[in-house]
Amino acid sequence: MWTDEPGVPSLAFVQLLSSPAIDEDAVERFRVIMAREGTGELALIQTQGEAPLRWFREVYPDLDVEQATRLGIACAEHAQLTSFGPLSVPLVSACTVAEVVELLTYLPLITKAVTTQFHPQQDDLTIRLSGNAGDPDLDCLVVTYCGLALMRLIDLLVGEASEATMHSHWPEPSGLPRAAESRSRLEFDAPFSYLHMPARTLRAACRFPDPITYGLAVTELQQALARRADTPEFARRVRALLDDGSGARTIQSVANEFSMSSSTLKRRLAAEGTSFRELLQQSMVDRARMRLLDPSTSVSEVANELGYSDLTNFSHAFKRWTGSSPSHFRGEHEHR
Repeated sequence: MWTDEPGVPSLAFVQLLSSPAIDEDAVERFRVIMAREGTGELALIQTQGEAPLRWFREVYPDLDVEQATRLGIACAEHAQLTSFGPLSVPLVSACTVAEVVELLTYLPLITKAVTTQFHPQQDDLTIRLSGNAGDPDLDCLVVTYCGLALMRLIDLLVGEASEATMHSHWPEPSGLPRAAESRSRLEFDAPFSYLHMPARTLRAACRFPDPITYGLAVTELQQALARRADTPEFARRVRALLDDGSGARTIQSVANEFSMSSSTLKRRLAAEGTSFRELLQQSMVDRARMRLLDPSTSVSEVANELGYSDLTNFSHAFKRWTGSSPSHFRGEHEHR
């Protein structure tokens, strides 16, 4: 069923169809696709599912990274506080930006298109955004939309432009208007896509605080997420465990977390087309890059956090993973 595919939350999608972000010809093509697949705008909202990303590939067959970035920016500038189903009530009733950001934990309840990873850095917070479309152009579209939409919603709730910034993994499109609503806080050519939330932004008070409503809504979200705890792919659950851990992880220690043998863990991962070694290396690379972006953390501290007692061994490993040394990587991205 297409409702199991990564996509855009149904209400957000329908609202976009009525916005200037999507031109009339594209809207008609979307409606043709929906009719062909036995649904429509009202039916889509009632299912509270996702409008599949493959619809965007069909409507925009020549979509590339440049066009995807432009479309993502345009869509984000029309994001509404009511667009995100079960997340909308806690979103509106949050007391601080930190509580708004916490709602990203429950993003799997409304979309499978984007995965988030939280990386606290002293008082600031970095949130990595990864697309799950299996298509780099569509990943660019949804990551750009998701990151900038969150920034727009925070601005609406705080009542003024926050100091949050988005850093896109993709290059800047040619001729992008500097006057675009989100453009002044959007940087390109980052090592990966992420949001940076300064401490002052996280502490900022929202305009419509209602702690009781927020607490009740979050409890419902927790229960809904618990009911779906067995739905994520096993490889994604292993990767999440590796990302949340500190130091070096072994296959046996991870297998113990899942109450299974290491051989069973290997078989489960192989069935999903990956391996523990591959997931571990991806996690180590991403964690190293993220920590190196924090200028207050020394390279030696990053090495220790990843389980390397020797800085030389960590430097060699990082260069093997990325092609550059930790110090060169930090210098290249220090201005960001």
